[in-house]
Amino acid sequence: MLQNLRNVGKTWVGKAVAAVLFTLLILSFAVWGIGDIFRGGASTTVVRVGDTEIDAQTVRDAYTRQIRRLSAQLGQPITPEQAQLFGIDQQVLGQIATEAVLSERARELGIRAGDALVARSIADDPTFQAGGQFDANAFRRFLSLAGMSEQMFVFEQARELERRAIVEAVGAGIGAPVAAQEAIHRYDSERRAADYVVLPESLAGEIAEPDETTLESFFSERRSQWRAPEYRAAQVLAISPEAIADPASIEDDAVAARYEDVATARFGTPERRTIQRIPFPSEEEAAAAAARIASGETTFEALAAEREVAPDVLDLGTLARSEILDPAVAEAAFGLEEGAVSEPVAGRFGSSLVRVTAVEPESVQPIDEVDEALRMEIALERATDRIRDVYDAVEDQRAAAIPLSDIAAERGLDLLTIEAVDRQGLGPEGTPVELPARQGLLPALYETGIGVDNLALRTEGGGYVWYDVTAIEPARDRELSEVRDEVVAAWRDEQVAEALTERARTIVEQLEGGATLDDVAAETGLTVARAEGLARGQAAAPLTEPAVTRLFATRVGEPGSAPLGETERVVYRVTEASAPDYLTTTPQAEEIDARMSEFLTQDVLEQYLAYLQTELGAEIDQAAFDAAVRGGAF
Repeated sequence: MLQNLRNVGKTWVGKAVAAVLFTLLILSFAVWGIGDIFRGGASTTVVRVGDTEIDAQTVRDAYTRQIRRLSAQLGQPITPEQAQLFGIDQQVLGQIATEAVLSERARELGIRAGDALVARSIADDPTFQAGGQFDANAFRRFLSLAGMSEQMFVFEQARELERRAIVEAVGAGIGAPVAAQEAIHRYDSERRAADYVVLPESLAGEIAEPDETTLESFFSERRSQWRAPEYRAAQVLAISPEAIADPASIEDDAVAARYEDVATARFGTPERRTIQRIPFPSEEEAAAAAARIASGETTFEALAAEREVAPDVLDLGTLARSEILDPAVAEAAFGLEEGAVSEPVAGRFGSSLVRVTAVEPESVQPIDEVDEALRMEIALERATDRIRDVYDAVEDQRAAAIPLSDIAAERGLDLLTIEAVDRQGLGPEGTPVELPARQGLLPALYETGIGVDNLALRTEGGGYVWYDVTAIEPARDRELSEVRDEVVAAWRDEQVAEALTERARTIVEQLEGGATLDDVAAETGLTVARAEGLARGQAAAPLTEPAVTRLFATRVGEPGSAPLGETERVVYRVTEASAPDYLTTTPQAEEIDARMSEFLTQDVLEQYLAYLQTELGAEIDQAAFDAAVRGGAF
């Protein structure tokens, strides 16, 4: 097979067999209502569709591969509990059940993938290619990582091609009607205009302070709104190259050696020269011109004028050696004295004479100006090299049950004490708590407990973070006395919102009765504003996204109202709605067509699979499946 793959990889170029549509079919089998066909038993056959059977080992291999794939993506092992939480078991069940139904139909129809087609599909897979050709070593590495033999992979590839043949045949040529495309176009591109008035808080009138009974009742009904979250206290020790770097320990000789190596490239400005060039059709003409200049018969400037050399051709600019495209010109220009003219130069763009009109010498910052930066650079490199030693030493101390505070004190490291942090990373005051490796540490603090020996977290910069939870304050209902000011403010906002909502309802009724927004504005002292070009679901200040959404649900010419934030309200009348004509030849139309065709194709394929499931009598042994994915270690 490998020899066949090599041959195919060298000679076959064409359309890839893989189809995107097939990947869309790896759905939960629950879509088909497969819950009604589960059966119990002690069989090792997990899925049976006609003469096609999927045994427990095949299911377990697929489940294990999916676990490994997800673990690699997340950068950490996935536990069985996490796998179940992610729904990996149901994903695998959906995949194997789908494959079984399609394989059985392919068997009934006599569809078979020949060796040449299988070889071509593998050879054309970019995963197994190097330099555009099939790479047998890459193929073997893949098989090793996947835990599959070549024969097993080739067999599975053939079955997949057979299943794809059915899927592509069923889904081929399904397009969206133009009328449906136009409806989507109008929905996406519709723009509206409206006149409106904003009802400010002041229009609600004076809101008296609530009495104690009212406030207690309001608070009791909404107590969960002010519930205190769980807080955790912790000690955190983080090490990184920056944390353990010691610039003061770097020897002067090391700094001097580094400066000598990098001074010109990093701290220097290279020599630059202002260069002119006169091109010639041949080396002979260039030599004759050089002789005329050398004899004093003419000058470089006069020769350029005589040959009518364009300014942008004559003046190459002020350039460093590395910025000159033609190596021969660069060599000549940087070998001349200022003002001198070169001998004929045979460059990649023909023969020419080169002159240097100005020289900017090379300049380098003195070592005193970059000493601090170089010391830190070297210190970071050394810290990176020894950070693993520090990690091992800290782990040894952790294994000896030495507290993080003692470890930090002994090693001169900073210990971070977190007094209280909730699951969102906020402290009791509602402000963010500074945390190292925040994305990993925050969930880790809530996945452990007091006294638990936690594994260190690895940071992106090559460091480590150790943490111990020292206290847990459970979530609780706060008392009114703790949040009184917040409750009063919330009660007042609700009163204002209710008053303005009622006022908005009254105004809408007036508008429906024939009044105009100008009449309303004159009565209330407000100003009528106009909004144009409103797009569905997009805010246009002061109109919020929910307000615009409400406006798009109102007929043209009709009034309506909507909240603006917690308290303000807006009353509007839709004055116009428009959408550009739908042209089927535009890129937007092609995108709509593709999107709808994909949706319709997916819908047809799901219905076809549901039909096959019923016709072929698919059966799933739940007990065998559970045993396959949960039995033993993986």
